[in-house]
Amino acid sequence: MTPGTVIAVDGPAAAGKGTLARRLAAALGLPYLDTGLLYRAVGRRVLDAGADPRDARQAEEAARSLSPADLERDDLRGPMADMAASAVAAIPAVRAALLDFQRGFGRERGAVLDGRDIGTVVFPDAAVKLFVTASVEERARRRFLELQGRGVAADPAQVEAEIRDRDAQDANRPVAPLRPADDAVVLDTTVLDAEAAFVAAIDLVKARLGRAAI
Repeated sequence: MTPGTVIAVDGPAAAGKGTLARRLAAALGLPYLDTGLLYRAVGRRVLDAGADPRDARQAEEAARSLSPADLERDDLRGPMADMAASAVAAIPAVRAALLDFQRGFGRERGAVLDGRDIGTVVFPDAAVKLFVTASVEERARRRFLELQGRGVAADPAQVEAEIRDRDAQDANRPVAPLRPADDAVVLDTTVLDAEAAFVAAIDLVKARLGRAAI
């Protein structure tokens, strides 16, 4: 892999982008960053302070005081964390506070980064941009099974409603709304398991970079 190569993996919740990005990073020998964890950690810090994640001042303060330990918390997943992350991600000052961290991580040695605006904002010049998606129904099914696997009680209809709400919030926020970059390759994983999605993605990466570069 050419030093400094950045691969952007964007997409909505529960589309499989995190699992895919981690596997790509391992296969290509690149560092991996789940940028969504940054926003989840900021949201959690705001909630811990008893504040509203939509409070711009509180959210910016949390973003600027974020530490590596915040990313190791075990409560960064689930409906409350999802909505808090989406709320703070809509605040321009929060995105600005975290932008330098993300860019510094990727530019140092290259990286695979997954999120919602990697290919459109964080690394618009990324060598490869993937937009990973799936039907709402399939993403809700995956999230429900994920929650079940963690022993979290969940109602399938409520999980789907939360996925739809998160999609709407991400797509309609005024700053860096969720959308595929103009030059991104869309990978629909609705009928693909993790292995098939990985094979499809690695083939797309090879096609973009050329097999000799990998």
